[in-house]
Amino acid sequence: MAYVQTVLEKEIAIDSIITVHYFEYTRDFVFKGEQHDFWEFLYVDNGKVSVCQDDMWYTLNSGEIIFHKPNEFHAIRSVGKEAINLVVISFTTASPAMQFFENRTGILNKTERQYISLLIQEAKDAFSTPLHQPTVEQVLPRTDATFAAQQMIQLYLELFLISFYRNRHHEKNQSVRSHYTEFPLLETERDSRFDEICHYMEFRICERLTVADLTKHFSVSRSMLQALFHEKTGSGIMDYFAQMKIKRAKELIRDGNMNLTEIAYFLSYSSLPCFSKQFKKVTGMSPLSYASSVKKMTDEFIRGSQTSEQNF
Repeated sequence: MAYVQTVLEKEIAIDSIITVHYFEYTRDFVFKGEQHDFWEFLYVDNGKVSVCQDDMWYTLNSGEIIFHKPNEFHAIRSVGKEAINLVVISFTTASPAMQFFENRTGILNKTERQYISLLIQEAKDAFSTPLHQPTVEQVLPRTDATFAAQQMIQLYLELFLISFYRNRHHEKNQSVRSHYTEFPLLETERDSRFDEICHYMEFRICERLTVADLTKHFSVSRSMLQALFHEKTGSGIMDYFAQMKIKRAKELIRDGNMNLTEIAYFLSYSSLPCFSKQFKKVTGMSPLSYASSVKKMTDEFIRGSQTSEQNF
């Protein structure tokens, strides 16, 4: 009799753990947000939070979970009247079945909550890195950890994801859109964020900034950034940055210390024609016409002043 091996399939396989967190925060907690190239889920163990997923904000109550796919911007703020407890676990996996978890939320059952609890307990044993520190970017293994503690974390996480999938695979994609809330920043907070971004752009007026640069630096989504600038200026953020550059160009023209080619290079335009095109788009005239009009006004002012002095 010849025995034949059956290779066991793994529908969900966790490759590595990035972070394991259990946070206890006050009721006024705010996390401005981030995005990264690995999976993450947030489970609300206690309290009530608003969670940003790309450009939308949703409300999660105690017992609910939300999954963030790789490179998805996410942010959090407490919105209830009590302190919050959050479980945040991030990990890597190449399993195609993870597509099921994109934009997914749900209320965990008892078994799923137990898997997360067991995972947290194993993490305390497996890693020396404190679970409550939000700035941790790598968990460090304990030298005295219980045998196979790291493997148990992997197994509990896979069991949790499989259980979650099995209990909901027959449902349509359940997102938290039913909990949609308006953009949660107060007017003063929006003003502060707008001023902060404007100062940053002013400081880098000579650089070629992109929307991606700004979303990464300020940990905000592209849509949120555009919405803020449309609210405050009536234009997109790159249009506003272009206006800032042209305003600076006009100052440099009036100073008279640089020619137009030098100004274009100073402000990081790819060429003088590109600079001229942008200048005319914003001001309605070419840089040369503007320079001539400024010189003409200056000359007329000087002549007028000299005439007044002579008459005097």
